[in-house]
Amino acid sequence: MTCCGKKRAAFHETPATRRSIEPLEKASIVPRPTQVDFEYLGGTVMTVVGPVTGRSYRFVGYGARVKVDPRDRLSLSSVPNLRPVKNGSG
Repeated sequence: MTCCGKKRAAFHETPATRRSIEPLEKASIVPRPTQVDFEYLGGTVMTVVGPVTGRSYRFVGYGARVKVDPRDRLSLSSVPNLRPVKNGSG
């Protein structure tokens, strides 16, 4: 008795399914920042809770800078008087 399993597998294997995987060193990998600096432009003390991490960020007065988890960045960007600091230095 013959087995058709090998023929069936060969039939389904096409050049499109045999794509080569690009080596890791050739892939463009951009490291994600571990923290993002935010600056407070208000005049009082403000505490914001990041909705993704649940972490509390406390800003004490005008110009206060706090390091924020990048997962909370989008929501903190929408808070009045808060702005992300570009390149971590302003």
